[in-house]
Parts: sequence; C-alpha cells; structure tokens
Amino acid sequence: MSTATPRPAAPATTATWHLGDIAVHRVDEIELPRRTGPWLLPDATKEVLDQAPWLRPDFADAEVPRLASHSFAVEAGGLRILVDTGIGNAKPRANPAWNGLDTDFMARLAAAGFPPESVDLVITTHLHTDHVGWNTRLDGRDWVPAFPNARYLTSRTEWDHWAAVDLDEARTQMFRDSVHPVRDAGLYDTVAVPEQGHEVAPGVRLVPAPGHTPGQVAVELCGSDRRAVITGDSIHHPVQLSHPHVHSCVDADSAQAVRTRAGLLDGLADTDALLLGTHFPHPTAGTVRREDGRYRLLAEPGTQQPTTAGA
Repeated sequence: MSTATPRPAAPATTATWHLGDIAVHRVDEIELPRRTGPWLLPDATKEVLDQAPWLRPDFADAEVPRLASHSFAVEAGGLRILVDTGIGNAKPRANPAWNGLDTDFMARLAAAGFPPESVDLVITTHLHTDHVGWNTRLDGRDWVPAFPNARYLTSRTEWDHWAAVDLDEARTQMFRDSVHPVRDAGLYDTVAVPEQGHEVAPGVRLVPAPGHTPGQVAVELCGSDRRAVITGDSIHHPVQLSHPHVHSCVDADSAQAVRTRAGLLDGLADTDALLLGTHFPHPTAGTVRREDGRYRLLAEPGTQQPTTAGA
C-alpha cells in the first residue's frame, strides 16, 4: 500500500511579510499529523496549553499543539533565498508521516515567484531530515540538486558534528539522498558562524542557535523597515514562549536549547521584530510580548499575496 500523502492543489495565495527592502514568503509543504505534538513536545500537555489561552485556536486544539512543515522564501539584496527545504517527495523515511510524500511543494514555490532554477541560496538551519528534503529531487533513479544554480549553506559546526558521529540507518539514508548529492555536485558550503553572527547576503545573517543540534543556526533578516528572525528548531512551537523549558524529545542538549530559546526571546520581547516559526502553523509569525512573567506571541498573519504557478 502506498504511504504517499495525497497531492493538494497549489494555493491561490501565499502569506508574505514585508520588512522594507526584504520580503518573506511562507511556502507550505504539509500540516504534520496530530500525534506529532505529543511525541515531539511531551511536556506540552493539555494543562500546560491551558495556561496560555492565546494558543487556541490557531496553534493548538483542545488537547495538543499543532505543527507544520514549510519553508521560507526570502527576497533580499536582489537574491532569492530559501531557508530550509522540508521533508521532500518520494524519500524513503522511517517516520510513516514523512515516508514517500507526494506534495506540490515545488509548484507552491514557483507560484510564490521562486522557480527552482531562480533560487540563489539555500540555507540549512540544521541537518535534520525535515529540513533538507527538498535539497534534492529524483532524476530517473538518481537524486540530484533541486536548485542547480544555488549555493547551499550550513554552519561548519553542524557539518563537522554529523561527519564525526556514527549515523543510524535512517539518518544515513537522509544524508545519502538529501545531503551528499548536493555535496558531490560541489554546491554545499560550510561557514563559520561566530557569536556575533555571519552575514551571508545583504541583510541576511546566520546566528548561532545551538541545543537542538550542536551547530544549528537561526536566520536574522534586517530589512530597511523591520527585523525578523527565522527560528529553525530553536523554537518548535509557540507554547515554548509561555513555557521556554518545554523541550523537544530530539534536542541534542536540552539545557542548551533552553538557554538559546531564552536568549532569543529576551532579545525579541517588546520590540517590533517578527518571530517566524519554522514549524508554527498558520498564522506562523508574530511579535513577542512579556505578559505575567511569561512570553506570548501576538500573531501577524502577513498579507495574502495572489500567486500564479510558474511566476
């Protein structure tokens, strides 16, 4: 029996946030199954969710957090930049919800104005399966770079970490079909990311966000009017604003992940900077506010931009 997810139609609109001379578009892949929340964030119980009423109805149902897989397509400095590439199609995966997907992600990306050959830069916040899948596509029986004219980037710390550890079969498969073909094509570059960050394009800076993985980065966007931060998996879900100590079951170093998350939230709180969550369901983005000794997200859904496939 096929495990492929049915292919939905590409949306007529896409959410866009304008930061002045930088634009950010959310490109949907799939909504993650309801069971993902309790598995990924086991401490995000109904009782914890109840302590943050603002999470419902957008970010949680009555019992569990909602999560999604999407990418952010960024226009900055005349470049087209893709931040993380989701799960990917036709990939053999141990997780049944990710195995053999058949989504129209590429049509959605093109409809947002980013046909694959136009992408200049692909940023990998960290080398996990659900962030590298569309790095490659099938060409006959071979996996080839999906963005042939792009430079792919990840942090040197992240790359060196995975190069030095013994990988289980599931992760070995992920590297085999989604990372090594890009490396072998000479398109993957690693960059040192110091504490103050590293600018990779005009207004686009990688900043260290360790904990979930040793070399994870967040992506800071400094537009002419406004700043935004794409979280990677330093914040999986908005419940981690009200409860920063709720951590992911797959964090490499949960204590470091909490410190990273707290520092990120403290720097964003009570400013007009946007927080863009890599796994947040719609409305995806918002500003961070202090409230009753905790943080909360004031959602900003962005503008709904008409799209035309192949634009």
